[in-house]
Amino acid sequence: KASVGFKAGVKEYKLTYYTPEYETKDTDILAAFRVTPQPGVPPEEAGAAVAAESSTGTWTTVWTDGLTSLDRYKGRCYHIDPVPGEEDQYIAYVAYPLDLFEEGSVTNMFTSIVGNVFGFKALRALRLEDLRIPTAYIKTFQGPPHGIQVER
Repeated sequence: KASVGFKAGVKEYKLTYYTPEYETKDTDILAAFRVTPQPGVPPEEAGAAVAAESSTGTWTTVWTDGLTSLDRYKGRCYHIDPVPGEEDQYIAYVAYPLDLFEEGSVTNMFTSIVGNVFGFKALRALRLEDLRIPTAYIKTFQGPPHGIQVER
């Protein structure tokens, strides 16, 4: 039976997107989200929902699902810590593979990570607390078109 937080039609993501055994890579974009789940939604499910909805998760079946590797593109909630002194608040750590993002596009990266998840039903509140962008992704940016000296 679905718990209280799942009665609104929220899809369960924990089995696919909560991967505590995952070891982060130097090329992963790492995000730390402060999450407050709805009553009845376990923190692991809330973290998995953030990872899913900000990467490859969707509320419906998509015909292209069989054409791509979910493991290659999905975000992974790999760790969750309770926030000290705050009831029902957690820090959910999510790793995103670089293949998920367009090279050299801050807009694409932020739209993917924070664009769709803030109105998600499984969460009462959500805030992006920290973001680590790997050197491999930073190197995809061209920099100033006329050189740093001209820009200054």
